[in-house]
Amino acid sequence: MTDSPAPDPNPDPLDEAAGPRRAAVPAAAAGRRFDAVLAELFPEFSRSRLAEWIKSGDARLDGQVVRPRDPVRAGQVASLDAVLDTQTHALPQDIPLDVLHEDEHVFVVNKPAGLVVHPGAGNPDGTLVNALLFRDPALAALPRAGIVHRLDKDTSGVMVVARTLQAHASLVEQLAARDVHRQYLAVVVGAMVSGGTVRAPIDRHPRDRLKMAVRDDGRDAVTHYRLRERFRAHTAVECRLETGRTHQIRVHMAHIKYPIVGDPLYGGPLKLPKGAADELVATLRGFRRQALHAETLEFAHPVGGEPVRATAPVPQDMLELMAALRADREANPA
Repeated sequence: MTDSPAPDPNPDPLDEAAGPRRAAVPAAAAGRRFDAVLAELFPEFSRSRLAEWIKSGDARLDGQVVRPRDPVRAGQVASLDAVLDTQTHALPQDIPLDVLHEDEHVFVVNKPAGLVVHPGAGNPDGTLVNALLFRDPALAALPRAGIVHRLDKDTSGVMVVARTLQAHASLVEQLAARDVHRQYLAVVVGAMVSGGTVRAPIDRHPRDRLKMAVRDDGRDAVTHYRLRERFRAHTAVECRLETGRTHQIRVHMAHIKYPIVGDPLYGGPLKLPKGAADELVATLRGFRRQALHAETLEFAHPVGGEPVRATAPVPQDMLELMAALRADREANPA
């Protein structure tokens, strides 16, 4: 059969329970594994989800249950007859969102400091997920409401959110392949003399479950950093993530003895420049979050492939912090 309809390249997630969905095996795919061909015929679904459907019999070949490794023939019909469960039960809430980019496949948002990304213990609502569901209820059908990476509650800045399963699968793959450019601005304690790279594996802290730590048995973690502006006893640093471990920049900066200003978990005691004016002392004492901002995000559009680049402006509290440090430097020339 060669007249079977190809899958809709831009499916509505809420309509994807309708089925079965069918697609003919092209001649070029003859002899290849069923699971690999299925992933190409239905790219809107992740490979792990397709593997589950093959195992359950919801993904078939010519109506027959086959093994993932079974070869396919040209003209055979692959079909999906699976129902997508609601992936989140969070409720929509009318929470303002700063949207930097929007199309039918993705949102790019500027998350403010203080906003939790996912509902959880202690934060049942009032999160970014709740805000996203209000703006687009269809996100309820996606894993984690389309969120493919996260920022800590008190880290501000740019995040990308998938709006379709196809976009979700593509963005997850790009992140895993380290093809997403993520650039952060941090203000750290200490006057750095040069940039560099931190290659130090990270995993859960062995005693404090709220913290992460550099551990020999941890997961690979790489952070590149370079100086943006030096102050008397602090430095504004541009950090680029090669990997995306929990608390990665915060842990890595503390590991090389330049903890982030205001970091409640890894920052240590407050340190003041010698002879600091009252204004700077008040600013540093009053900065109650980690001075970390996700500044720029660049990725390949999950459908067209063209580069999407978004930049979130530096928030006012960090601008004021750097202004105070700059004024201190100018008032105390070396």
